[in-house]
Amino acid sequence: MFSGLLLASSFITTAATADTLSIAVASNFQTTLAEIADQFEAKTGHKIKVIPGSTGKHFAQISHGAPFDLFFAADARRPELLEKKQLIVAGSRFTYAVGKLVLWSPSADYKLENGQVLDGQDFQYLAIANPKLAPYGKAAWQYLQKTHRAQKLRSQMVRGENIGQTYQFVKSGNAQLGLVALSQVISQMILNNTMSANYWPIPEQDYSPIKQQAVLLKDSPLAQDFLTWFKSAPARQIIHRYGYSTE
Repeated sequence: MFSGLLLASSFITTAATADTLSIAVASNFQTTLAEIADQFEAKTGHKIKVIPGSTGKHFAQISHGAPFDLFFAADARRPELLEKKQLIVAGSRFTYAVGKLVLWSPSADYKLENGQVLDGQDFQYLAIANPKLAPYGKAAWQYLQKTHRAQKLRSQMVRGENIGQTYQFVKSGNAQLGLVALSQVISQMILNNTMSANYWPIPEQDYSPIKQQAVLLKDSPLAQDFLTWFKSAPARQIIHRYGYSTE
């Protein structure tokens, strides 16, 4: 109750000077952040501009002076690099979510359990994100290597620039299977108001943890208020609902 009162008091203070906050966010976290931002806007009257995209592109834009207030990346490496370049508010870097990788197909005809479908001839293409650019692509490649499928499936892989494009490859039917973010599948389930989808969670010991970190790029009372809300229990419930874990 006490923390809630503090939070409310802070919001009341800043609502008198409503403003807009620009947040660059990784594609996989776009829907989750949008829901958190909607609740923040409803409570405060402030506006949150969410700019989705690949973490690599956002990193390049921020390095060249893009005017974002906050950056929610799909990995920890790019926030660390920005910190080394002294382009963030000192001490602001934190892990906001840990992503999970799944094997997914919109078609219920594919039996995905244990990934055995990857050993058969019943599909033409498997979509993964570019392992050199995207954290979820790196995780997908680690899984395929660990299960000795990487070389065998190389000619059947289509690679998305980021995990958002990878998801679209499968959703559009250009690939029958995909290694995508669990949050993307859950977002679609929420959008379609359904409780089920055809996916199989990749064992987490088969890839490095996908730690997603955020950094504050411009310090302001509004940015601090949003971070306070983002770290609150209601916001964490939203993060968990979309399939992420938190530290």
